[in-house]
Amino acid sequence: MTFRSFTALAGMALMIWACNSGPEALPVLGQHDIDPDTGDTISIHQIPDFSFVNQDSQTVSNGTYAGKAYVADFFFVSCPTICPKVAQQMLRLYKKYEDNDQFFLLSHTIDPKHDTIPRLKKYAEGLGVMAPKWDFVTGDKKAIYDIAADYMSIASEDPDAPGGFNHSGYLILVDKNRHIRSFCNGTQPEDVDRFMKDIDWLLAHGG
Repeated sequence: MTFRSFTALAGMALMIWACNSGPEALPVLGQHDIDPDTGDTISIHQIPDFSFVNQDSQTVSNGTYAGKAYVADFFFVSCPTICPKVAQQMLRLYKKYEDNDQFFLLSHTIDPKHDTIPRLKKYAEGLGVMAPKWDFVTGDKKAIYDIAADYMSIASEDPDAPGGFNHSGYLILVDKNRHIRSFCNGTQPEDVDRFMKDIDWLLAHGG
């Protein structure tokens, strides 16, 4: 899933939202279909089942976030470019929603060969954060790369990219029904400001 594909799908969802929702509602991003019985637009894109392991050696699955909202991103510890900037913006979310038990953060390493559980633990401790509020997960590389596409994000090995991996700095907001509701550029604080308003809206409307 390329950035162009992501923005195309998001744009389509925004047009659907503008036609069918109130001015303050969040769109449901991703693929949509038309209910043949009612003519209503329905979302058919959901985050699939997954199972990874976090910095505390605990299994993190879709069940972990059942009935909850969360923000996902993709990173690697040795990233020399955007990851430190994105981590600081994720830290803003951690601090703002630390006491809200309906909201969590999920960061997937795209370098599972080097980002071992102890290394992820040290990384989390360096940020001063803890699971389960913020899970840093590792697992099968193909499973991580595959689910990045489900999040409409990017994760791949690329010897020409800084650090050897190609990935976006996007943060993705997922609701309690596994639907993508918003995204932002995690390297741009002003975009994250807007994103936090989207999170507030989602939490105020039941996640």
